[in-house]
Amino acid sequence: MLHRGETALGERVVDHFRDAVPVGVGRPQTQRGGYVVVRRPWCGTVTHASEGTRSGHLGVAVPGHLADFWTVHPSHPEGVPVVTAYPHLLAPLDLGFTTLPNRVLMGSMHVGLEEAPGGFDRMAAFYAERARGGVGLIVTGGIAPNDEGRPYPGGAKLSDESEVANHRIVTDAVHDAGGRIAMQILHFGRYAYHQDMVGPSPIKAPIAPFVPRELSDADVERTIDDFVSTALLAQAAGYDGVEIMGSEGYLINEFIVAATNQRSDRWGGPYSNRIRFPLEIVRRTREAVGADFIIIYRLSMLDLVPGGSTLPEVLELAAEIEAAGATILNTGIGWHEARIPTIAMSVPRAAYTWVTSKVMGSVSIPVVTSNRINNPELAERLLADGVADMISMARPMLADPGFVAKAAAGTPERINTCIACNQACLDHTFQLKLTSCLVNPRACHETELILEPTHYAKRVAVVGAGPAGMACAVTAAERGHEVSLFDAADTIGGQLLLAKSVPGKEEFNETLRYFDVRLRELGVSVRTGEPVSATELVAAELGLPEYDEIVVATGVVPRIPEIPGVDHPSVVSYIDVLRGEVEVGKRVAILGAGGIGFDVADFLTDDGLEASEDPAVFFARWGVDTDYAEPGGVVPAQPEVSPREVYLLQRKTSKVGGGLGKTTGWIHRAELSRRGVTMIPGVTYTGIDDAGVHVEIEGTPQTLAVDTVVLCTGQEPRRELYDDLVAAGITPHLIGGADVAAELDAKRAIKQGTEVAAAF
Repeated sequence: MLHRGETALGERVVDHFRDAVPVGVGRPQTQRGGYVVVRRPWCGTVTHASEGTRSGHLGVAVPGHLADFWTVHPSHPEGVPVVTAYPHLLAPLDLGFTTLPNRVLMGSMHVGLEEAPGGFDRMAAFYAERARGGVGLIVTGGIAPNDEGRPYPGGAKLSDESEVANHRIVTDAVHDAGGRIAMQILHFGRYAYHQDMVGPSPIKAPIAPFVPRELSDADVERTIDDFVSTALLAQAAGYDGVEIMGSEGYLINEFIVAATNQRSDRWGGPYSNRIRFPLEIVRRTREAVGADFIIIYRLSMLDLVPGGSTLPEVLELAAEIEAAGATILNTGIGWHEARIPTIAMSVPRAAYTWVTSKVMGSVSIPVVTSNRINNPELAERLLADGVADMISMARPMLADPGFVAKAAAGTPERINTCIACNQACLDHTFQLKLTSCLVNPRACHETELILEPTHYAKRVAVVGAGPAGMACAVTAAERGHEVSLFDAADTIGGQLLLAKSVPGKEEFNETLRYFDVRLRELGVSVRTGEPVSATELVAAELGLPEYDEIVVATGVVPRIPEIPGVDHPSVVSYIDVLRGEVEVGKRVAILGAGGIGFDVADFLTDDGLEASEDPAVFFARWGVDTDYAEPGGVVPAQPEVSPREVYLLQRKTSKVGGGLGKTTGWIHRAELSRRGVTMIPGVTYTGIDDAGVHVEIEGTPQTLAVDTVVLCTGQEPRRELYDDLVAAGITPHLIGGADVAAELDAKRAIKQGTEVAAAF
């Protein structure tokens, strides 16, 4: 057996093998139906082959000296990588009493199934699919230890033995799929949305409606006991461990920080008293559950609120948490009330991992880093650089449950990348809706949106290669149908081509990449640059369709409002602006303040410094102290200088941007405010001419002297093809913007395209 550090022979083996076997060989079978793996010695061991191994089934001429370095795994259901490009990410993690198969942790997300009717069966399917996809350790959404700790009345809790059986449904499913799962214990504290909320002190959170009741000394002891009791119930339910939620501004975090803990008893005052609460929870939990049970502690590494913890305090707590009995230290960034983005699309990838690296030398237990890590290459680099021992990826597992398996198989290009849009996950969570995913509408709907191989392959025509059309074409082809995808444009993408041009929305490139890869792999006939008519889709001699199924996904056209002077030369469409096809002046009025209007305002006021790509620029813009010299890690934000003077106008009298995403709208408003954009609601447009835009605001006539007027006043469905087909006696499927043109809703479009293809 070769051990870590013995690289000479092992490197020769791997290098030779890389030349011999094509990239992407994921399931080389032996004569016995086992699977073969060659690993670099520095990420594990290379062992002798089992007796009877036949390397000839690899389909390559393997040199004789390689025969000593096969490892056969006869029972592996999906195969294992022959040569991995991610040796650190896929390396086992030894916890002493158990070993995790790799360094991928699926981070906690509340998905709404915790409270839904029949939710535990659906959660079982949801988590089991991620377990089959290779996740090393799954952490559930937060489960409260008592009624006070619930997020809202009826919120999920585990405080009684009668509730154990439901959780056993989930753990059994995950274990049957070969996975490991821990349950997060989360007390909402002053972030709860009910009048029984509690906290260390009666200090209202800026994002909550009620003042919390201060916990008495007896209440604190009872709450600790409740955490311990919930951990024991989780153990009885079959969980492999628990995560104790100590970050993001919830109850435990509130005890730690002096700004929210103004007590004078043994639970408040000096730092040693303020951290007594989390330490007692971890210590007593370890005593109760025994040595062979995973305890993860979620540590707030960077509060991002004024008066938050200092770096020395965080490092002290980390060491004390380890001493109290934690198995793994997971790291959290930012309180929910923080006015600094931490996981939105505009946050650079892995932007906050620098702070996790600061705790690596302070503890000996594994440390987990997180936030905006969405591909295996990035995760591998972070581990190789010693930033952390494990990578937490929550939303990426919504986007693609097979993330780990695809990386291990050498096919990372097949990963459906999380774009951090929040539209179907966090926005849904905070609106008390079921979580899903914009790029993967099956997430949390595995038992409802079932994609099975077809029993009868049909000829399918999809017209329109925007998000709805691409999703429909890919899903239909995955099920075994013969698919042709048409688009009059020269390339696929539709409205996503516009979205990705907006600063901070570059991640849409990943969605386009994914669809492009899948369309090619699945053999879809992609015919771009070809406008298609109803006549071409119908067999003229028979009057019958050339295809068994026709899907119209022809998208939208901009709506032109009825405003005097709307045809003035200064008036342009948002499409032409985002494509860079028109000159835009220094003074601009944007008519319409929906999502498109905000995107155009962002596009026109961006200074070109690429804050979403450069962490240093991003942190300066938002006031993050990367020296961590200030408590909470916050400093004054640097001002931005916009290259244009912009007015963002809307007819509605409500707050401008009020209809934007619940978890990201505040970010867009803050960015535009920082750039000096004037946002005005309640506007009546009375005309456009050489003088600019004539408006009435609260009944007062005004003229906005601008050079360019950008129309973002909605869309109309493009249905000419649909109408022609119906006139020919054919009833096609109508999806995406061609069906409902409101805004540019990629979430609805992809979901609808997938659902239609699932029903063929």
